[in-house]
Amino acid sequence: MKRKTLNRILAVLVIATMFLGACTKDLSEVRLSPKISTSQLLNVRSDSATIIGFVVAAGSGLSEEGVVYNTATAPTVANNKIKFAGTVSGATFKVKVGGLAYATVYYARAYAISGGNVLYGEEVTFTTLPVVPTLTTAPIIAITGNSATSGGAVTNSGGAAVTAKGIVYGLNLHPVISGTKTSDGDGIAPFASSLTALKGNKTYYVRSYATNSAGTGYGPEVSFTTLVDMPVVTTSAGTAVTKGTAVSGGTVTYDGGGTISARGLAWGASANPTTSDSKIDGGTGSGIFVTTLAGLTSNTTYHVRAYATNSAGTAYGADVVIKTLADILTWNIPGDYVEASYPGSGLANWSPDKSPQVISTISAGDKLEGYVYLANASNQWKFATQPNWNGPNYGDGGAGKLDGNGGNFNSPAGYYKINANSTTMTYTAVATTWGLIGDATPGGWGSQTNMTYNPAKKTFFLPIHLVSTGSFKFRGTSDWSVNYGSDAADGKLGAGAANIPVAVESDYAVTLDLSHPNAYTYSANRWGLIGDATPGGWSTDTNMGWNDGIHAFSLTLNLTVGSFKFRANDGWDINYGGALNALSPGGDNIAVATAGNYTITFDPVALTATVTKN
Repeated sequence: MKRKTLNRILAVLVIATMFLGACTKDLSEVRLSPKISTSQLLNVRSDSATIIGFVVAAGSGLSEEGVVYNTATAPTVANNKIKFAGTVSGATFKVKVGGLAYATVYYARAYAISGGNVLYGEEVTFTTLPVVPTLTTAPIIAITGNSATSGGAVTNSGGAAVTAKGIVYGLNLHPVISGTKTSDGDGIAPFASSLTALKGNKTYYVRSYATNSAGTGYGPEVSFTTLVDMPVVTTSAGTAVTKGTAVSGGTVTYDGGGTISARGLAWGASANPTTSDSKIDGGTGSGIFVTTLAGLTSNTTYHVRAYATNSAGTAYGADVVIKTLADILTWNIPGDYVEASYPGSGLANWSPDKSPQVISTISAGDKLEGYVYLANASNQWKFATQPNWNGPNYGDGGAGKLDGNGGNFNSPAGYYKINANSTTMTYTAVATTWGLIGDATPGGWGSQTNMTYNPAKKTFFLPIHLVSTGSFKFRGTSDWSVNYGSDAADGKLGAGAANIPVAVESDYAVTLDLSHPNAYTYSANRWGLIGDATPGGWSTDTNMGWNDGIHAFSLTLNLTVGSFKFRANDGWDINYGGALNALSPGGDNIAVATAGNYTITFDPVALTATVTKN
């Protein structure tokens, strides 16, 4: 009830009481002028509202009470009225006004009729609530196995702004916006919707929707059935690859709503093969299938794709590359020399599977090669073509020949280059002495500087001063029949390849690794210190020199408080830090806590260092 109305009612009642208290006449003879008040507005809905009237004074009697209303101000009984049909309780009466238009402004007031006169209470105004929008749902068109097009139109916004609209769809009746839907903007303009990610050969139910402040309204429901969709299939990686065979296959993960009438593997030399190329049948239906490719060429790259076919067509999985093994031979060199020659390696005497090997190359599959160290004064050995004694196995046939019934080979100590030919059934075992030779070395091209073999690391090592005006090579025999260079000077060696140039004159630590057949490597590193504790900071190396007395690089210099690392060749490709007794590649900086003059040593073979304050 409005405060103003209540004040008026109280004033009237007070006046009436004072009047009655002062009057000497009979109370039944006192009559106040009739008055009516509009006291309260309740329960405004989209089509109704409730209004409460209050009879302030009935006067000589009221013949009718009720509510009048209109969309214009100052409504009267000549407009719209609803007569109160009940019994007034406590001077109030309640009238529900129905049949109103939604989202419309109305004016209302209570009325009463007394002695033919119409009395009106105060005017109240209210706006009915909006309703949810109404829509149409467009027919379904452009139906495929996984998509369709629909849409709709908002025929009535419901008296409020449409903030969202689109299509709801699903496999069950009466889809709603909490399920799958499209979002096609706002407003009342017609809209088109793309329905995607559908399943093949399924019935979908579709309704348009639009949302305003009153809620969400839906258009009529329509349904459609998708076409059979293309299958989905994945391709398995190649396994059990040999020189001429491989295993692959695939998985049909989705039948597209149809019957998988064929599946299998398409393969060929080019990417993305199809069933018009070579193919292998893998049966029918969904699920996993496995196929074997046979008759392949060794050392060849093949492309494979799984396929699956239904009434919609043939689908393919991803292209998977399989490369068959090269026609390379690997022979083992068992003997009584192995444990003495390869300490700590796990290799064992007279065990083909725990022996050094000779291996052929892709370009020469019948020519095997490798290096074997024979540490004993006298060493017995044979060729085993398998990692067991199941044969064939070859011994000495005399005059460089291999013999399946031949006895053991007997060789004195040395580091041997062993070659074998599986076609001519011949072999050679050449003892080598490895060193550096070239105009960058102390002996020039006339005298080789020999390297030292480290059995534990299976590498040769040489500390040497090299000059920048020349180059060098690795030589194994004095007649140059066995020598290696590097065409790209990149650490990879080739038989008879180019001389290796020296860019900076310095002391170098040179290593030679011949332990991997046909993949021989080298390194030639000069070493220095770098860090904020060194004179050059983190930008310039302070070079170290080789000290034959301690068989390590060494340097005496002044260091400040800070840290440093060991770095090769003025670059960060090779650097060591961490614990001095076990340096690690890229390890932590080595701290210097006190400034002073220090002597520092670095062993590039053992990877240890010392830092001594003088």
